[in-house]
Parts: sequence; C-alpha cells; structure tokens
Amino acid sequence: MGEPYQHPHKERNITQMNNNICVIGLGYIGLPTAVMFANSGVKVHGVDINEKAVNMIAQKQLHIEENGLQERLDKAIDEGFFTVSTTPVEADTYIVAVPSPINPDNTANLEYIRQATASIVPYLKPGALVILESTVPPKTVENIMLPELRKSDLTLGEDLFVSHSPERVIPGKIFEELVNNDRIVGGITPESAEKTKALYKTFVQGEIHLTDATTAELVKVMENTYRDVNIAFANELAKIAETIGVDIWEAIRFANFHPRVNIHMPGPGVGGHCIAVDPWFLVELNPENAEIIHKARLTNDAMPQFVAQKAKNVLNSVQIENGKVAVLGLAFKGDVDDMRESPSIKVIEALQALGLEVKSFDPHIKNLQHETQQATLEEATKDADLLILTTDHTDFKQLSPNTLTTKQPKPFVLDTKNALDRNKWEQAGFHYIKLGDGSPVGVMS
Repeated sequence: MGEPYQHPHKERNITQMNNNICVIGLGYIGLPTAVMFANSGVKVHGVDINEKAVNMIAQKQLHIEENGLQERLDKAIDEGFFTVSTTPVEADTYIVAVPSPINPDNTANLEYIRQATASIVPYLKPGALVILESTVPPKTVENIMLPELRKSDLTLGEDLFVSHSPERVIPGKIFEELVNNDRIVGGITPESAEKTKALYKTFVQGEIHLTDATTAELVKVMENTYRDVNIAFANELAKIAETIGVDIWEAIRFANFHPRVNIHMPGPGVGGHCIAVDPWFLVELNPENAEIIHKARLTNDAMPQFVAQKAKNVLNSVQIENGKVAVLGLAFKGDVDDMRESPSIKVIEALQALGLEVKSFDPHIKNLQHETQQATLEEATKDADLLILTTDHTDFKQLSPNTLTTKQPKPFVLDTKNALDRNKWEQAGFHYIKLGDGSPVGVMS
C-alpha cells in the first residue's frame, strides 16, 4: 500500500506509557470510568454530544445516579485531573463508551460507534491507543471502527493501537466492580492488548485476560445472553408453577442448593442496556443457529404482557372493568435511575392497551420522565384498585403499607419481584399476589 504519510509527531516514542486519556461518551459507563482514571492521577478529558450533560458535569452536577460518583467527580475536577467538552482533544488514549442500542426491528444500531470513532481521527497521533468499551456485536471493531481509523495517516498495529475491553459492571456497584472484576482485553494485535492491559492496571485489581478483539466482543455478548436465557427459563417455570400450585421462588431456592445449579429469578421482563439488547446481536449475526437465544428473547419480551393480563384477570375476578393501577418502579432494576429498556414501561403500555388507568412512581427517576409518572407515591397510589411492584427498590421493600392512601377497602398488590413482605401487606389489609406463585395462599392467577 506504500509508505504512509510522515505525521508531524512521528518522532514520538510509541512505546511510552499513556499519560492522558480522552473518554468519548459520559453516560453510565463513560463517566465513572473517566473519574476512576482521574482519581488515579491520570489526566482525563471527557466528551459528550449532550451539551446539557457536559455543562452539568463541568459544574460538578450529576446527570446520572451512581453510588460514590459525586464525591469522585468532585475530587477529579477539584484536583485538576478531569475536564469536559463536546469535542475531542489530542490525547495518548481514546476510550469510546457510547451507546450501541438496537433498532425497532432488533438489529444493531452502530452509528454512535462509527460517529465517535470518526470524531477522534483528526486528533490521532503516533502511538495512540483507541479502546472500545461499549458492548457490541462481534466484528464491530473490525467492520465499523477500523475503516474509520484507517482514514488517519497512521498504520494500524504499528503506530496506532486498537482494542476492545468491554465493561463488566452493574449499576449501583460500578466503582467496586471496576476495581475488583476481571477484565477481558481483545487487541487487533498483541501489542494493542498489552498496552490496554497496562493502562487498566492503573486501578484494576482483578485479573486482565488478553485475547483478540472479536473474541472479546463475543465473550461480553455471551455473558449477557447466558443471563437472558437463564431468566427466560425462570419465567417459563414461573408460568408453569402458577398452574400446579407451587411457589416458584421457593422451588428455585431449593433447586439452587444443588452445587451445579444456578437458576435465575423470574420477573416482569428484562431491562437495561445489556441483557435486553445483546442477545439480539447474536440473533442478527447468525439467525439460523441462534434458535434458543431467539426464543429466550421472545419469552422475556412477552413477560410485560403476561403481567398486565394477570393484573386484568385479578380485577375482572372482582368485577372491576376499567380499574386504576399504580405501577411502583420505572427503572429497569432496583436502586438505580436507569430506565433503558425497562420492562416497567412495557407493563404500563400493556395495561393501558387493556383499558386500565395507570399511574406510576419511582423514587430514583427525577423530573417526571414518563407520562404516567407522579411526583409522589401518594399521588400514584391514591384510589388505586391494584398496585404492581415492577422494580425492587429498597424504598419499596421498606415501605409501610399502612401509610398508603389507597382505595378502601385495601386493594390488590401484585409483586413481580418477590420483594415485599407478604405478612406485612396482608396484615395491612391488602390482597397479596405474587408472580409465579400458584400455591394455595397465592390465589387469583
């Protein structure tokens, strides 16, 4: 292909340790990662196209919720190790942590990855390291990122190094898991992987395993797909248990005493940016061989409708035609503010399609982000015929049912997460029903 154009920075020693980082994407993964490096004494510049989020971060205000993030952000900015803007800057390392959602037809939308990669090309210098942290379909580095990076005047694998190191953390415990979890690093060359490993050793105490980029991409998608398939299995068991007089939560607990069994828990569906999305990457990649994966996705995607119909059946059993329902929880999991792919939203839509009036409340979701959302729990539950717990926030687990201003006599409560104390709610006069409970006390399926 000929000798590449000699870059003005070509004399730079490309084997030196990276000493400043530019993080593209300041969301649930990018911002914690950025401040983690900054708190470790590395100069970090964060970039996001969301101008409001950038302005908030610059003023040490959070646009996302995560335990320990506020104090770490304050420290990073106060000590001068973290700056932000809406455009990239020249750096030794670029970490891309932008969304990789699915389209309405469940195909991967990789435009954010492509645009983020293209945005850093003008700033690349010899020895630069580009790391993709976003969870993506296998071959994304090869097919989406590398074509953009080749538009620079640098030679891949010689003076431009590229790798994929997917995040493996859960909201609410991000900082703990960033430090302690093992990491997978896949490089386009062995040197790319080694450079990435050296960088993450800045704060990672877990083991860092090296491989190629496509294997690393597949590994992350496999991990989330395993969980999705396991949850689908649990949801099928929950439906079966309701027909044979068994409490599936108790049955799963007993089954998991077996040393080689780890059945996950059922629920109203699967949410979040990873588990509800990543399996579709494999279905799109190879639909003929992803039959179990595809079926699991369909099973979990059908759970919100199952929950809504169960609620409708409960109200019909006491001749309530167009009842009022209060949905407790909008986030996809407990004690976070993340609504991405939340099954709660789909439960609400299914309830409305069945002709029910719905109000909702979530103590972690601020600024009334959903049309049914109420500012207070009291507003959401007032005059409700049925409460549905869809998110197991600690606030809901600790809730005293006697304090609720609901319809009298006390309404039904449908617990889809096995998070509420049945005795406490029944003593308060509520009719308690649990998803996956067909035992004699779990009446009205």
